[in-house]
This record gives sequence, C-alpha cells and structure tokens, in this order.
Amino acid sequence: MENITIKINGIEVSAPKGSTILEAARLAHIEIPTLCFLKEINEIGACRICVVEVKGAKSLVASCVYPINDGMEVWTNTPRVLESRKKTLQLLLSNHDRKCLSCVRSGNCELQQLCKELGVEDESYYDGTRTPSCIDDSAAHMLRDNSKCILCRRCTAVCEKVQGIGVIGANMRGFATTIGSPFEMGLGETSCVSCGQCIAVCPTGALQEKSQIDQVLAAIADPSKHVIVQTAPAVRAGLGEEFGYPIGTNTEGKMAAALRRIGFDKVFDTNFSADLTIMEEAHEFLDRVQNGGVLPMITSCSPGWIKYCEHYFPDMTDNLSTCKSPQQMFGAIAKSYYAEKEGLKPEDIVSVSIMPCTAKKFEIQRPDQAANGVPDVDFSLTTRELARMIRKVGLKFTELPDEKFDAPLGLGTGAAVIFGTTGGVMEAALRTAVETLTGKELASLDFTEVRGMEGIKEATYPVAGLDVKVAVASGLGNARKLLKKVKAGEANYHFIEIMGCPGGCINGGGQPQQPGHIRNTVDIRAKRAQVLYDSDKGNPIRKSHENPAIKELYATYLGEPGSHKAHHLLHTSYVKRKVNEI
Repeated sequence: MENITIKINGIEVSAPKGSTILEAARLAHIEIPTLCFLKEINEIGACRICVVEVKGAKSLVASCVYPINDGMEVWTNTPRVLESRKKTLQLLLSNHDRKCLSCVRSGNCELQQLCKELGVEDESYYDGTRTPSCIDDSAAHMLRDNSKCILCRRCTAVCEKVQGIGVIGANMRGFATTIGSPFEMGLGETSCVSCGQCIAVCPTGALQEKSQIDQVLAAIADPSKHVIVQTAPAVRAGLGEEFGYPIGTNTEGKMAAALRRIGFDKVFDTNFSADLTIMEEAHEFLDRVQNGGVLPMITSCSPGWIKYCEHYFPDMTDNLSTCKSPQQMFGAIAKSYYAEKEGLKPEDIVSVSIMPCTAKKFEIQRPDQAANGVPDVDFSLTTRELARMIRKVGLKFTELPDEKFDAPLGLGTGAAVIFGTTGGVMEAALRTAVETLTGKELASLDFTEVRGMEGIKEATYPVAGLDVKVAVASGLGNARKLLKKVKAGEANYHFIEIMGCPGGCINGGGQPQQPGHIRNTVDIRAKRAQVLYDSDKGNPIRKSHENPAIKELYATYLGEPGSHKAHHLLHTSYVKRKVNEI
C-alpha cells in the first residue's frame, strides 16, 4: 500500500494513503481523544472531541473522519484545539446527570476521564435545561437512563450494524433528541435479544445491566440457604482487567478464592456443565445424522442467539439443539444430583452464575428452565457485577492466593474451557463426536479451521465415510448472513455453531468495559481467547467424554446421554416469536 508523508505537531509521519488523521496520529504515538468513534462501526465525526487544526482549513476538523493528504500539516495540541475540546465537554455536561459518585461507571467513564484530562471542573459547565432522568427498566437485563446519555450513537451503531437488530435509535430532533426504541416503546417491548453489546460500548453510565448483587449477598447471609456459584469459561479471561491486570490474563485461581471469601458455600465451574452439554449435544447430533433428524443442527448455548432465532428465524427453531445452555444444565444438576448427594432440598439451594453475558439474565426467566419445580438458576451476575461485589466486600483481589474449584461440579476439561470463544463449542463437540463415530482416538485435538475471530468460518471433516460440513458464526449480523444462505439453498451444513456476541462469550455484553481508544487499537477478543486456548492446552483432560466427574454422573444418575432422565433435566423447548413480541 502506498504511504504518504504528513506533519503532525511538526514531526514527519508516514502513513498509508487513505488513512484518517486519527490513524496517522497513532502511528506517531499521539492519541487524539474521541467519544463517538468506534472503528468500522461508528465513524460519524459527531462528538467533535477529536478536532484538530489543519493548515489551510478555516475551521477545526474531526480527525476520525478527515483523510490525510500528502504534505498535510496538522496540529493536535494548540490552545485553539484544547479550548474547543474543553468547551465541547462543558456543553455535554450542561445536559448531563452529574451524580458521578453514585454512577456505576464512576472511575471507568470516558466522559469523566476526558474532563479530568482537559481540566473541566465541576462548576465550569453551562447551566440550562437538562434532559430529565427517565429510566427504562422494561428489559430483563438492563437499564437505560438518558439523563447520562451523550448521544454518541455507539449503542445504536453496534445494535444495527454489528448485530443487525436495530431496535434502538435517535428519536426526536434537536435538544429533544433521545436514544430509544420506535414509538417510545420500552426496550422490553421490542425484539431486543438482551445481548448487551450496547452496554459494552457505552462510554458513560447511560446503559447498565440490572444488578442483582444485593439479592445474592442477602442469600449468602441467610443461614437457611445453601448458596452455590458457577463461573463461565470466559469470566476468568476478563475479570482481571477490572483489577489492573493486562488484557489476556487468566485469573481463574484468584476468582475462585474471591468467591469463597465472599461467602458462597460451594464454588463450582461452568466448565463441568459445558462438558455435560457436549455429551448431550454430540449424542443429539449423531442421532439426527443417523436417523434423519432436522439438519443442520444449530447450537443452543447462547441465549441472545436463541432469542434472535425465535424472533427473526422462527421457522428454524426446529434446527436448534434442544440442549439447555451450560448455565442451565448446571442449575438443573445442582438442584437434583448435587442436592441428593448433599441431602439438600432443591428449594433451599440458591444457584448463582457468574457470566460474561447479559442475556443470561433473560435466560433464567425463560419457561421450561425449572426441571425440579424451582428455577434452575436463581441469579445471574455479569463479570462486571462480580468485580463490583469483590470491591464491595473489601477483598484485595490482586493479593489473593490461587485456589481450586470445589468437587464434584468443579471439574472441567480443555474442551469445556474453549466454549468461551467463537468456534469453541464446535471444536469441543467435534472432539467427542468424531471419536464416538470412528471408535478411534484423535491424533490431533485441534480443529484450527473453526478458530479465529472471523465472523463466519466453514470447514468439512471426513468422518467414518461421511463428509461432515460445519459452519461457525459469531455476532448476530453474521448469523443472519449465514442463515439466509442456508434458507436459500446456497449453503449446506450438518452442524452450525452460533454465538450472539462477536468473538463469542469472551466479548459478551457483561465483560469488562474498555474505552474506545483500546477497543479501536487492541484485539481484545483475540487476547481473551488465547487465555482459553492456553488453558485447554495445559489441561490434562481435553475431551468432554473423558471427564471423570461426567462419567460418574452418567454411571450413577443419568444413565446415558439422551436418556429419559437426561432429557427431563437437561433439554428444553423454544417458542416462535413475532418481531416486537416478548
């Protein structure tokens, strides 16, 4: 690619032709601040925080969308530029709920950080009419408070352009503009799928998950309750970011130690039920292939994807695996098998999950998720909520020792841990399905064709005389593209894995929030995914069907995969929804 040379703050910089000033500045190790900009998602130059001076231009220009030209001279730090950015922040604050001390994003708010850097003090804003605080809490998973919204439109861009849903947008015009749903419907009245990607990209506290921290702490304090917790694979790959660890740090041991010190009676691992999911899902897949069942079979681990399918592809719900998600399987086993082993009543067990996913808050409320007459899972907390809980009870996370999960529901394999990244469920299922079909041990357990952050991946594997065609999609916009090809007869598969969030659970809507300049320059998904692949590689057991705790469960309780008891506890049903129907 042809490079051109420009000057930024008097220093020559060589950058690819077609780059923006923002991109060129980063090559010179200059970070121009932004608020609305998200690379390839929201490049609209609307917030005006990124303005710079360009020689010959009459006015300041938005560096995030302004292309460079050979010989251009740019200044990013002149008094005029700094004063403009400061004034923009003051104007934003004039219509902002400034109750920072009680805001969930205090200390991790991009607006707050910029105000600090540019010297915007508490009383240096413009007084006037402000957007009132009118909280939309109609959705199962989140709250929206437009009094904290800065109209950056990141949320609307990710909802429409990445997820292909578009249930939120700018309503009204001028000062009256707010972000909301069509016809001012509550978000819970729309076909929102609870993926939480809008929360993940919000720079302020305008969007947040519905917190259940206080309810969980109250249950822990209740001596009549036996409170257990499960942690999803992706949580260990993200939690450390909340406590200053580099992106891509595995904090599994400290996480287990923290949960134990918070007061949970038992600390378990969702990896156990991920292995259980593979046993049931692989059995279901082989049954469909061998007995003429509905194909392609599509995975059912991602509740955001499930709700999306019910709304937008209701005619394909029969393609969905009937397996519950690992979260729900764990809850069902905890309130049956585990309860019986420990001599506990199911109604006395409080089952808590720690998930990278906001859609799990919706999933625990779904019908057909109460196999023992009580909810499989009572509370689902995000990775962010766990971090807040750790801080709330006064634990010094970085100083905690590394501890193990409890038995018997704390043992998981390498196949289970990679559930947290796109392609992981497919790879784990293939390890078990191929060995089951062939009766032979795999020479290599790494199905690298389904790995990576591409939105859609395809592969064909020859297995026992059958060419098994598989596909993997992450992000609902990519799911739509893939399923349209399937419906049109342009693609033919046996097995499809779909994750609702781009990159899978490692990039879930409940994971730690990173500021825009990090999201735009660091491959967060790949770094978190590597944690899981390293964990898989280092696990002495890398196949779900070789998990001894799973073998014990089937031998003493379930019988075999797909048995009547297994189906009652571990499988579920779906509904065909209409768009805008909940």
